[in-house]
Amino acid sequence: MTVLLVMAKAPLPGAVKTRLCPPATPAQAARVAAAALRDTLDAVGATSGVTPVLALRGRLADAEDGDALAAAVRGWTVLAQRGDGLGDRLAYAHADVAAAFPGRPVVQIGMDTPQVSPPLLHAAVRRLTGAEAVLGRARDGGWWAVGLRDPRHAAVLRSVPMSTPQTGRRTWAALVDQGLRVAPLPMLRDVDGWDDALAVAREVPASRFAGTVATLDRTVGGVLR
Repeated sequence: MTVLLVMAKAPLPGAVKTRLCPPATPAQAARVAAAALRDTLDAVGATSGVTPVLALRGRLADAEDGDALAAAVRGWTVLAQRGDGLGDRLAYAHADVAAAFPGRPVVQIGMDTPQVSPPLLHAAVRRLTGAEAVLGRARDGGWWAVGLRDPRHAAVLRSVPMSTPQTGRRTWAALVDQGLRVAPLPMLRDVDGWDDALAVAREVPASRFAGTVATLDRTVGGVLR
């Protein structure tokens, strides 16, 4: 059974979605992040035939909407993130999953794509059965999902500069350089700036994320546009 791994930070003001500020305040950005994470966790929880795992930085008890987030991962395996930079934390999270679930493939996503759905996640899992790795690139040049038949290969992510317009391309190249057969996943837009938040909200208008974005937009009289 494939492990569906979510990498996330506890939604704390000043610690998440800082590129929404300005125009959002740190507290507003944390509310957006909490909504995005809840929608992501709900999508993973509704995906059948996978083992859900959360690799968390911080404590949900301290987070915006922490009680609801804790309820959403009840019954999940929750691992503490470790390491310094993002590439290091990703590599450690995959290694920790490999130790906890030996021999299982892993599909890993983050909390920046609240438009993910169970059908999309099912498709990613299926795609991995015919390849050694899968990669879903993001429109900003990064990536929103990586899947590995052997999650120990995630060690290569330590050598990839993260959060740059070349991260997706360099991640693909690094996986290929490991001798892996890599298959693409659909490209998605992840939420970095406020324009991204508005665009993604339009993709999933009935979502918790879209409702939160709309409420904040009205609260400031459209200034966030």
